[in-house]
Amino acid sequence: MPLFSSRSGRRPRIEPALDDAELARVLGRLSKRNGSGKAADVTLVASLLKGTGDDWDRRGHRLSVLAEATVDSGIATAWLDREPENADALVLHSWTGLARGLRDGHLEDAGELVAHCHRAAGLRPDDPLPWVALIGVARIERYRQNEVNALWREATGRDSWHREAYLQMLAYLSPEEGGSRAFVLDFVDAVRSRIPANAPCAAVELTAAVEQYQGLLAQGGVRAMTAGQLWGGGQIAAALDQAAALWAKPGFFQHAAAQADLNVLAYALCAAGRAADAHPVFEALQGVVTPWPWDVDGPAVQRYEQHLAKAERGRQGGIGGL
Repeated sequence: MPLFSSRSGRRPRIEPALDDAELARVLGRLSKRNGSGKAADVTLVASLLKGTGDDWDRRGHRLSVLAEATVDSGIATAWLDREPENADALVLHSWTGLARGLRDGHLEDAGELVAHCHRAAGLRPDDPLPWVALIGVARIERYRQNEVNALWREATGRDSWHREAYLQMLAYLSPEEGGSRAFVLDFVDAVRSRIPANAPCAAVELTAAVEQYQGLLAQGGVRAMTAGQLWGGGQIAAALDQAAALWAKPGFFQHAAAQADLNVLAYALCAAGRAADAHPVFEALQGVVTPWPWDVDGPAVQRYEQHLAKAERGRQGGIGGL
């Protein structure tokens, strides 16, 4: 599947499937039926996941998107009722429960979710996603660090650069969820040198930096006024430079959520006052917008469009940050 399709000229829009045409087709058919045919919906989702095989990166992307899209539809429950020993059904049901729990701030039945994850892991031992889902459970239930480290080792032992594993761990360690900025920095420092430049998890450092930047803006006052200094030097500036030089090149990224990571890069470059450098990133995105990080201070598409316009102008002169 090509990373970037030739769809220049289309207006910026949110596409949860990103460049995954098969996933987009399934989402479109599910939305048209609006939950009116559970058996057919289950067959559609099951076929998609079966066809994904052991591409753990794309499997993670498809499952997380499907879970968000069907969180209140009952599809995952209907599938599990039909095939209680199906690893895909168990993982989707677990991931849907996790998506609901992260939205609502609590899990309906943490014990059942954990049991389903372990059952899925037993049925498909090579799959990292049950262990990634358990890191998500740890976020809500606030497991101790040593317990989460054990889950992390299980997940990354199966797929060293699994993007969702890194993002779930980053969230667990964040000050917004009971960790601290020091914990986040320690984690980034520990993994930075090992991650290949084009790995699915390559954006973990910039993701942490954007979260830190947005946290400073949210505090208001002097911290918000000086937030832009975060991008001005040191390791974060070096990471931003490397990403700007490489990520938007055709074929550099091959993972399923590459366009989500390019959104992070475009946002970071705009925040750093580097609108001209963001222009090739916007061109590579061809209007595919992810809600985060753009939606923190307004509608995501609107904010994206505003900074796309700045990037266009930035080629002729210096334009400020966000």
